[in-house]
Amino acid sequence: MPLSVTIIARDEADRIGDAIRSVDFADEVLVLDSGSADDTVAVARALGARVERTDWPGHVAQKNRALALASHDWILSIDADERVGPELAAAVRTVMADGPRAAGYAVSRLSTDLGAELRHGNWYPDRRVRLFDRRCARWGGRDPHDRVVLDGRRGDLSGDLLHVPYRNFGEHLRTIDQYAATSAAGLRADGVEARWWDLLLRPPLHFVKGYLLRAGFRDGTRGLLVAVLGAVYVLLKWSRVRLGEEGP
Repeated sequence: MPLSVTIIARDEADRIGDAIRSVDFADEVLVLDSGSADDTVAVARALGARVERTDWPGHVAQKNRALALASHDWILSIDADERVGPELAAAVRTVMADGPRAAGYAVSRLSTDLGAELRHGNWYPDRRVRLFDRRCARWGGRDPHDRVVLDGRRGDLSGDLLHVPYRNFGEHLRTIDQYAATSAAGLRADGVEARWWDLLLRPPLHFVKGYLLRAGFRDGTRGLLVAVLGAVYVLLKWSRVRLGEEGP
């Protein structure tokens, strides 16, 4: 059964090569570029990917565009900062060779941040549907937190999708600010209001969930930083909803 891999990208020349090479088993790799100023397009084409160029309508809309442009109905969706690990690649190949028995399959995402893998807390296993039949699936959620909405049975695959979300600590901080602004704008557009208890309770509850209940403390200093920064993100998001600020 043929498989298309879809990747949305912008200014990812330093990372997209590894992403494409990790899915060399696919029948097609489609890169949907939204105005890269670096060599993203050239790198992707040199590695055999099909590249389409468009504007940026948001995470959810862009990933649905990629679905529509793909040549095959079965889709493996990854981001430019992700790589399919060897065990996961073998699992995907087996499903496609034997014939899928579900409408979509969830995978574990293993993130590396601050130079080490994070195997606990809110970031792992972080199971998400990434392999699916587009005839019974679509991208939903609220920007920037997209998710696959599946109409049918879900299966699970072994192996990890390897994720390196930030090039450095500064990028981590900038992304928190940007994502908080985007998420707050979506909440306000949906008519959601922030109460005082959202600002008071949601950030510490997020920290407790990730650091204590999901054992983020087992990742040492990095686990602590990720839990703290996650709480900061929650505080920024709900503060912007409360204050009505657009952010950067």
